[in-house]
Order: sequence, then structure tokens, then C-alpha cells
Amino acid sequence: MPELKFGQVFTDHLFIVEHAEGAGWGRPQIRPFSQGITVHPAAQVLHYGMCCFEGMKAYLGVDGRGRLFRPDLNMQRMYRSSRRLMLADYDPGELLECLKELLRVDHQWLPEREGYSLYVRPFMFSSAHTLGVGRPTRSTIAITLSPVGPYFATGLTPIQLFLSEEHVRAWPGGVGDCKVGSNYAPTILPQAEAQRKHGTPQVLYTLPSIDGSDPESAVISESGAMNCFFLLDKADGSGLELTTPPLDGTILPGVTRDSILALARAWNDIEVAERYLTIREIKQASEEGRLREIFGCGTACIVQPVNALIRANGDVIAAPFDASSTSSMTARMTHALTDIQVPSDWSVPFDDAKIADKELFRAEA
Repeated sequence: MPELKFGQVFTDHLFIVEHAEGAGWGRPQIRPFSQGITVHPAAQVLHYGMCCFEGMKAYLGVDGRGRLFRPDLNMQRMYRSSRRLMLADYDPGELLECLKELLRVDHQWLPEREGYSLYVRPFMFSSAHTLGVGRPTRSTIAITLSPVGPYFATGLTPIQLFLSEEHVRAWPGGVGDCKVGSNYAPTILPQAEAQRKHGTPQVLYTLPSIDGSDPESAVISESGAMNCFFLLDKADGSGLELTTPPLDGTILPGVTRDSILALARAWNDIEVAERYLTIREIKQASEEGRLREIFGCGTACIVQPVNALIRANGDVIAAPFDASSTSSMTARMTHALTDIQVPSDWSVPFDDAKIADKELFRAEA
């Protein structure tokens, strides 16, 4: 299979279903991708960004069956995001069955090469064709499939992140815990600037104090496309701690994040914490040689090591990473998450009974 640029190749079909207030949901369809999706020029999604989405992966298990990784969590998160935008109500379980049917229709696109998969993108938006900020009266759900390779071409080679102390991804009381479009569009400029000025592929955001009087007290948040973890020797010498920012409403509850926390806690050989980390604490840990590892995680990248945080003032917060080591936390987590892609409670087959057999909805255009 030739090299695939993430999200640029799509399979033969897409799933779509539409809802109109007063009429309810129409008949779901699996139709040729070439037909696309038509929206009215006044659709609210085009003017007010009223959309949410998910990112999932389908892959071949060691048993040769097509599988999804913890899809129930993705469906629950998308449902929560859609309710935050007051889009039409629906059954997440039925949507998951429709998603599985789309995968069965385009199963021949499922890559067999290690590290490759089908990226599954369910999304929902307001198709109400009226100008005005108000509750949507029309909603559309769609799903596309895209064969992909590794998100970062570097694999387990570490990258650097720019530590943004100017731009903020999400404030308390906002929608940082929802996967909505408005969380992502504003990150494009900071990411482009970081790439141009510092050569970093992504940005790690912080949440500064209200008056900004003490830059070092800014709290670590998350990256544009990843939750982030830090492995530190505790300052009191009592052992290792794996920590990540808490789900306080500004952090996206990532499925990979949740899986890493569950795995680390089950291993029971290091302390695992969800707590606030400041720039000051991370910088001090690095200077004292206690910052063992930094890594990002997400559906697209799975686990991505980070060996430095670059600050606008020229400071470099270094985190050593030995790409040849198989005992690092990054490598350990990567192998654990890959190993879970065998038959397990987290690895769900989609090539079982079809929707038609369950008398659910399916239609070919």
C-alpha cells in the first residue's frame, strides 16, 4: 500500500441521515461518497460552526476480523457534544450499528499493513437553513471512512511541542470537554506560527492566571490534537508519578487518555494522578533531571513521545527519550494499546450480524 497522508483518501461510501423538527429522523442511507453532502448556503453550520465530530479507528485484529477500539466511549462523547449544541436527539447505540454497517460495506478498504487502519469520522451538524443564532431545527449526521497510516511519520521518534502561553484552547465554563468544531478552528493559526517560528508540528496549550502576572504559574492544558502525559520522579523521592491534567471542563476526555490511565493503574507499579501541573513544576522537574518522559495520546497518533517543550522566550524544557528503549513508559503504553487490539472487551468486532438482520435502517442510493 502506498504512503497515505492522513485524511486525504476516502472509501467508496458514506453514511448520512437527516432530521427535521416536526418530521423526525428520515431514513438513514449508505450511499456513494461521490454524491457528497448538500447544504443550504444559510445552513447554521456554515455561519456559527454548529458541528461536532468523533475520531475512531477500525483495524484488522490478529484473528482476521475487523474491529473497533472502545467505540461505545466515542459514541457517548459524540452524543454529549451534540446535546451541548442542542442538535437533534438520537440513539447512540443505533448510530454505532449504522457505523458498523458502513464498515461492512467498505470492508475491502481495511488496510492489512501493520500500523495502518481505517479512520472513522462520524460528525453531526446543524443543517437548519436560517440565519440566526438559535436552537437548530434541522440536523444531519454523517460518517466517512479514510484509510490512514501513522499520524506522525516519525513513529516513536520524539517530536517537540511549542508551549503556548499566549493562546488559550479552552476556558473554564466553555466547551473544552466537547469535540466541537469551535475548539479546533482557532488552533490553526497558533499551530502554523509554531511551525514557522520553532519548527514544531503541534502546540501544547496552557491556561494562564487571570491577570497573567506570573507566567510560570500557567497550568498545562492539552495539545491541539492530543491529551498529554508527564512521567516524573516525585520531588520527595518516593517514586514515579504518571500524571495528566484533570477533566475540569477544559480538557477533552480522550478515549486513549482513559485507556492509558486504566492500564497504568492496573499495573500498580507507579503512582497515577490526574492533577494540575504548572510550567514552574515542569520546568523545575526538567532542570533537576526528574522529568522522565512527556508523551501525547489520541486516536490518530495513539502515543507520541515528546522530547522538548519550546517556549516563546527561548527556554527549552527538555524531557529525555531513548527511542531504542523498550522499557520507556511511551514504548510500554504503545505496546500495551497495540496488544489490546486482540479479542477483548475493548476490541469490538464489526463483522458480526448485519443491520438488515436486526431490522435496523439501511438504504443504498
